[in-house]
Amino acid sequence: MNAEQLKARQAPLKAHYKEEPSSALVTMHATGTLGTDSVTCNVTTPTGVIEAGLHPMAGGEEQWACSGDMLLQSLVACAGVTLKAVATALEIPLRGGKIFAEGDMDFRGTLGVSKETPIGFQRICLRFELDSDATPEQKQKLLSLTERFCVIYQTLKFPASITSEIA
Repeated sequence: MNAEQLKARQAPLKAHYKEEPSSALVTMHATGTLGTDSVTCNVTTPTGVIEAGLHPMAGGEEQWACSGDMLLQSLVACAGVTLKAVATALEIPLRGGKIFAEGDMDFRGTLGVSKETPIGFQRICLRFELDSDATPEQKQKLLSLTERFCVIYQTLKFPASITSEIA
């Protein structure tokens, strides 16, 4: 897809959302089913079911997907798609690239070993390695716009309100 094709695809959406702001609002969904024989949750995705479980450092099995890893994978996916869309729109040539996310977490928090240790990631680093002849200014613009428009990046940086309940 080139810049012209991307803009042609997005233009009617942007116009519609501008004219009818409420049409831009969507509630996304995720569904899981508790495992029956193990400490797992089967998460339904468009490409199949993912069996998520405890990280091995929390007593889980290697074959289970870890939700912490899945969070980082979600960040990589969103940032990669966003970067590619921004590069396409700005006509910044990319021959390829890789996106990496790393997160530091202390398992003493999640296992209740230390009440002083925060639960969850204390640091997340997102890094791009691009194969491109873009100028340093173009790369900086690409990075800043990717950060600005990446849904997962923005949600992690400025957390959404969250509630929970048992029905």
